[in-house]
This record gives sequence, C-alpha cells and structure tokens, in this order.
Amino acid sequence: MSVWLPVAPCTPRACAGHRGPVRSPAAAAALLAAGCLLALLGAVCVPAALLLAPAARDRLVRLWARAVVRSFGVRIRVTGAPGPRTGGELVVANHVSWLDVPLVAAVLPGRMLGKAEIRRWPLLGPLAALGGTLFIERDRLRALPEAVATVAGALRSGGRVVAFPEGSTWCGRDPGGVFRPAVFQAALDAGATVRPVRIRYVLPADGGDRGTATAVAFVGDDPLGASLWRVVRAGGVTAEITLAAPVPAAAAPDRRALARLARSAVLGEAVEPARSGPADHAPAQRADDARAHPTGYGTVPGVPPQRRRGDRSRRPTGAGAGRRAG
Repeated sequence: MSVWLPVAPCTPRACAGHRGPVRSPAAAAALLAAGCLLALLGAVCVPAALLLAPAARDRLVRLWARAVVRSFGVRIRVTGAPGPRTGGELVVANHVSWLDVPLVAAVLPGRMLGKAEIRRWPLLGPLAALGGTLFIERDRLRALPEAVATVAGALRSGGRVVAFPEGSTWCGRDPGGVFRPAVFQAALDAGATVRPVRIRYVLPADGGDRGTATAVAFVGDDPLGASLWRVVRAGGVTAEITLAAPVPAAAAPDRRALARLARSAVLGEAVEPARSGPADHAPAQRADDARAHPTGYGTVPGVPPQRRRGDRSRRPTGAGAGRRAG
C-alpha cells in the first residue's frame, strides 16, 4: 500500500456499530437480494441507456440509483435543488460508505472518479466501467497530470464529474478528512463550477437530535460482504444529502483555497475569505502537490510519509467509494 495515501482512524469494530432497530435475517436477506439484483439490472441496461438523450438518461439514472438505495433498506432525504447547469460541474462530497455512490447519482448523476482497482470488483466493477467511471491509478504519481487533464477534459466538455476528495471513508461522526486539492485543479483548468454536497446517514430522533447511523460506514479493513449485510440488517436508516450552493472555480485563487472553500460548504462552516495573492494555476505535477491524488488521495497532514505503514483503509470511488465504492 502506498505510504502517501490518507488514513482514516475509523475501524469497523470501533465505528460501525448499530444502535437502532434491527431487521430479521429473512427480511435482511430479501433486501440484500433486491439490492444486488437492481445493481445487476443497472449494469445490463447501461448499453441501452447510452442510446438515450442526455436528459432522459439522467432521469433514468436518478430513478435507478434511488431504487438501489431504497432496496437496501435506506430512506433518502434531499435538501436543496440541483438547479440549472450551463457548463461543467465538479460534485465533491464527504465519504462515508459505498452507498454514497448511488445516493449522489440519485440526485446529481455524473461520471464518477474512482480508483483503478474497482474495475476488478465483482458486479460493481463492470457496472462502474459501463457507467463511464473515470478510473485512475492512484499508486502511480507519474499518472497524476494525465488524470487531472482527463477530469478537466470531461468538465470542459460540459459534463458532470463526481469525486470524494477526502480519499478515504470516515464513519460520519466527525468532520472527516481534508479535501485533497488535485481534483480542484481540474475544475480551475476547465473553468467549471464546484458543487459541494454533504452526506449523512441518521437514525430516528430519540428525545433529541437524530443520531448518526454508523452501521452504514464502510471503513478500515471491512469486507464488502460484511458491510452489505450490516446495512440491510440496520433498520430505520435515512440517508440525508444536502446540496450546497454551487461555487464558481474563479471564486478561489488556487486549488488549495478552492478545496478549503468546498469543504467548508460541505460542513456548513463559515467560509474564510480567500487570501490575496497570485493565482496558483500551476500544473498538477508541481512538487508540493506531487502526492495529491485526483480523487483526493494525498498525504496525511503532520505525518511523515516514510513513517506511515500498513494503510488498510478502503477507498472505493466516486464509483468514490477509507474505502471508495464508487
């Protein structure tokens, strides 16, 4: 495992429990079968969907993705509206679970940015490839400029690209990781809009605020099968997706400022004014960004790269789902 990749402190044992109602094994098995069948159906129908007009295809993807999330027993609550889009849009969100991928697609369908290993995943790999996922070799630093250029090209053509810039999944009980800047360079190069999105999985209120549904978290060395079963067994889970106001790439002087601006919007924090200074639109191969990965994989602040070993966190995709499922 590359030592420059970020590491979330979350582990399945410590962070992925469930405090809410529990479904019976029979009911959970039925949901699991329904979810897997719908995902497979989506993979089979992708070639036909590609023949549709873009607007019709987006509607179909939204309906399918919503059905996938619901079939795994998770309700959906959306705050905010996508609004009209006149050009390329980079969607960036915090990362909790493999469910993030269909959840975002249910509202803002687009091309996911994901690690190359996902191609080899059963079921999800072929589905991601057919769906137009932009795969990147996160372990090859020399491939970074090309990856950034690929994302910029997709945005420049007016497309929507979805990324999880934390580079690792977090259980959702804390603010999560830093947004890595490289993917934001692609937005700057393309003059695209950045759309911050916040994802939360919650349980019903019990005399107070809704609690975090940590059963959905896909973290550490958690096997995908165990995570799937934990999700369908957990009752009462609602996925909340909040669409923040779009941020023009020109609103920040450089990729780091744009990453901070987007993360603040995702967390609902007050945004720091951009510091004055020359715009930093340098190529992604600059030495100070050499370890930043387009999907967000980069260094862990304050930890010397040569001293981090044994990174077992998962990073699925933007088709994110550390772990990225999509």
